[in-house]
Amino acid sequence: MNTAGTIDRPLTHDPKKQAPMKPSTSEPVGSATTDFTTTGATEARQNRTREMQLMQEALARAHMHERLHDAVRERRAVRLAAAKRMQRRAERASLRARRALAMAVMQ
Repeated sequence: MNTAGTIDRPLTHDPKKQAPMKPSTSEPVGSATTDFTTTGATEARQNRTREMQLMQEALARAHMHERLHDAVRERRAVRLAAAKRMQRRAERASLRARRALAMAVMQ
């Protein structure tokens, strides 16, 4: 079956290579539909392809960049909280050691 293509599955997706729209032969002459060319639609379709893809990629890249920075900030905050905890623990240990030394010296 060698069909040139259908509306749902065209032979090519390039609007410039597709057949131009022509009035239907089954419609009576002088009907409401007029013969027109699709140059405006073709230009609009051609104009959207690359810019639209690049816009989506740039948006995804910016989103991932922001998420990466959020993860770095989160890791920094966790590290800072752990450092503060360890510092308080070290201060308490230092106070216990001083107290023990003072008790040993006083006896």
